Formats: sequence, C-alpha cells, structure tokens
Amino acid sequence: MANVQTFDEIKSVLAAVGEREAKAARIAETIRRSRDYRWAGIYEIDHQEIAAIAWTGPDAPAFPRFPKTKGLCGAAILAGKTIAVGDVTKDPRYLTTFGSTKSEIVVPIFARPDRPALGLLDVESEKLHAFQESDRVFLENCATLVISLFP
Repeated sequence: MANVQTFDEIKSVLAAVGEREAKAARIAETIRRSRDYRWAGIYEIDHQEIAAIAWTGPDAPAFPRFPKTKGLCGAAILAGKTIAVGDVTKDPRYLTTFGSTKSEIVVPIFARPDRPALGLLDVESEKLHAFQESDRVFLENCATLVISLFP
C-alpha cells in the first residue's frame, strides 16, 4: 500500500463516526498492513502510565499498561523523539512484549513539537534491523495524522 493511500485511509477513519478505540484499531491495522509489519499498537500517555488504546497483530501486548519510564516507549517519551532498535535483545531498555520480537520502533505523537507526547505508535518485527529510515519517516507522518485520537 502506497504511503499516500495509507494516509488517505487514516484520514478517512478519523473523519468517520465511531468510538476512539475502534478508530485506533482500524488505524493500527492500516499501518500494520501498509508495510506488512508483524505488530502495530497505539498507546496513550498519562502522568504515570503508558496504556494501549489498540493494537493489531498475532497477540495482545504482554503489558497493555506500564509505567511511562519503562521500555523503549518510555525512552521515546524521555528523548522526545523516535526510538528504533535493530536488536532488542541487546538493549536493556526493552520491555518484552513478545518473545519473538527482534526489532522495535516507537514514534511519539505530539499535539505540538514543544509539548510532551500524548501518545505513541509502536511497531515490532520478528526480523533483526527491520526498520529503515523510510519506516521512521512513514511512521512519523502517520503520528502527525492520528493526533485527533488524543483529547
């Protein structure tokens, strides 16, 4: 699925009537399917926790809620930027979601660049070094579109 088609599909989901969680699930599936990713999730961030809104892939995350200081998601919040890890087994920050995950990319979702992240896009792969610069750019563009999911 071409990027423009994916972005148009995300915009269409956001414009449709429906519950937030259902929209987030459709968007996660659109993102996962667009590049044949194994797993994609959308998380929200509050003062203490990161919580899954929706995900798509073979299984639910092992930790649907966790402290916002933990994992690569916590690292992306702290850094205020995308974190991509080519081999999660060598990164002590990795919080196991699936035993088969080898690579992960986490993209913060910002209402404004000078504000803290409101949410995260999290994509995982069973392949080592699965995410390239083109994935980062694509997912960051997706993140700018989904901001309306966050109050």
